[in-house]
Parts: sequence; C-alpha cells; structure tokens
Amino acid sequence: MDSGLVLLIVIIVTAVVFDYINGFHDTANAIATVVSTRVLSPLVAVLMAAFFNFVGAFTGTQVAKTVGADIVDPTNSSQIIVLSALLAAIIWNLITWYLGLPSSSSHALIGGLIGAAFAGNAFNLAVIKGNGFGKVLTGLIASPIIGFLLGYFVMVGLSWLLIKATPHFVNKWFKRLQLFSAAFMAFSHGSNDAQKTMGIITLAILTYEGRPSSTFQVPVWVILLAATAMAAGTASGGWRIIKTMGSKIVDLKPIHGFAAETSAATVIEAASRLGFPVSTTHVISSSIMGVGSSNRFSAVRWSTVGGILKAWVLTIPVCFILGVVIETFIRFAF
Repeated sequence: MDSGLVLLIVIIVTAVVFDYINGFHDTANAIATVVSTRVLSPLVAVLMAAFFNFVGAFTGTQVAKTVGADIVDPTNSSQIIVLSALLAAIIWNLITWYLGLPSSSSHALIGGLIGAAFAGNAFNLAVIKGNGFGKVLTGLIASPIIGFLLGYFVMVGLSWLLIKATPHFVNKWFKRLQLFSAAFMAFSHGSNDAQKTMGIITLAILTYEGRPSSTFQVPVWVILLAATAMAAGTASGGWRIIKTMGSKIVDLKPIHGFAAETSAATVIEAASRLGFPVSTTHVISSSIMGVGSSNRFSAVRWSTVGGILKAWVLTIPVCFILGVVIETFIRFAF
C-alpha cells in the first residue's frame, strides 16, 4: 500500500471522527429547546435528531462544493493540508464542548482549512479564493442577524395571533407543533453540516488521485459515510451544550421553542440550497435570543450570550492558527 493511500485513509478516518464530534457537539442545535420545554425526553429527542440528521444529509451537495472547491483552490491543496484542517477543527470542537460553549464546527473546519493552506503554500494568502470565503463571511455575519430578526418577528406574530388564547391551549398545541419544528431543525442541520465533511473528503480524494482541477462531484459512498457519522454522533448527545442552549440563554416554553426552531431551520435550509456554509449553532442561538427579546429585552441572559459571542468571534482565528501550526509540524516532522 503506497504512502499516499495510507494518508488518504487516515484523512477519511479523521473526517469521520470530525463528523461524529460535530454530531454530538451540535446535537444541542436541534434538540435543546424541545428538551428544555419537556416536549420530549432527552433520549427520544436525540434519536429523533439523529434520524433527521441522516435524512437531511442526502438532500444536496452545494455546501460540500463550497467547502471543498471554492474556499481554497484544490490545485493548491494537499493531503497534509486537509488532515491539518480536520485536526484543528477537532481540537477546537473538543475544547468548546468541554467548556459547554456553542461554537461553530463549520467555521472551525473552514478556519483550519485556510490556515493549513496558508502555511502549506509558503504562507501565501493568495491561495484563498475570494468568492468562496466571501460566502463564508456572508453566512457568518448575515445568518445570525436573519435568525434573530426572524425569531423575533415569528414570536411577535404568534403572540398577536394567540392574544386571546389561554396558556393551557397554547402549551397543548405547541407541544405538538414543536415535534415538527424540532424535526425540521434536525433535518436542516444534517443538510448543511454533513456537507462540510463530504466536501473535505472529496477534496482529499481529488488531491490523492492527482486531479484537483476535475469537476467537483461528491461520491455517493462519501454522502452515506458522512450522514452515518453525523447521525451516530448526534445519537450520543452533547449534554453540556444542550444545557447552555436550552436554559441559560432564556426561559423557554413550547411556543418559544417552536418559533426559534422554525426560524432557524428556515434560514439554514435556505443557506444549504444556495451553497452557503453557515453555522447551525449561530443561527439557532440568535433565533432563541430573538424569540426571548420579543417578550422583553431583559428576558435574554446577556451574560451567557457574551460567552457564546466570544466563542463565535474566536473560532475562525484560533482554528486558522491551529491549522498553521499543525500543517507546519506535520510537514517538517514527516
């Protein structure tokens, strides 16, 4: 077995580990609200999220192409660059998971990729493609803002429509409706996040085969592998972050959970169809903030939000640095 093939297998295994960690790290995105409002038990919620993550992963490859071909030119990539990007993202995901901070697995991977490519191409920023990275920045900035505003206005609209309804009626019906919104959230998470792993594995395959300029097409077996790894990770749960998302930002009732999940899932699905790699964590967090703010601004625990924002701001720069360090170490060590 040649060394290039061995390295490709190592990259695929590492990508599966990343996807698994992404699953349990981001489980909270899909189920924190449905668990905190006690519509579903944690176990049932996790299993439901795993199923819909798996299904969502099969719905497109636009985001995979953005990650694998439009951020760093594949002709300037290498197996070491891809492996370094994955390791940087895994390290950051584990750190933020341990601290209970909802951070973006997507932006961790992208930060690691551009850092590793920068180091692997004589520290030349020209290897980063402006259009693809522009999509990342657009998603990074716009999606939380849209999530916040949509969550706010959906909650305001629901409050206006149900102004004469009794609390019993509202809780009864939105406990049922939240089952659908949580499923929609899990589906959208799978449709956007699993594609990042598909993109990075496909990039590694094209690099190994010596055809980086070929048409970027994700093999079916890669889609299946990424979907399975994410579903398995989701099924293992991510309880630290679920606690932060579900109870430390704002006190949620079923109607709030429905509004936040529906708003966030709508934004994420739109981004997936347009090929924007967005952070499900950023979108659902901001949607929860928007829903909470619709009642009164002080209903949001802004001290907790401050900690989340720090993780958001630090993710790409920290993973960029990790990518540079890891790529440089691997290249000189081996």
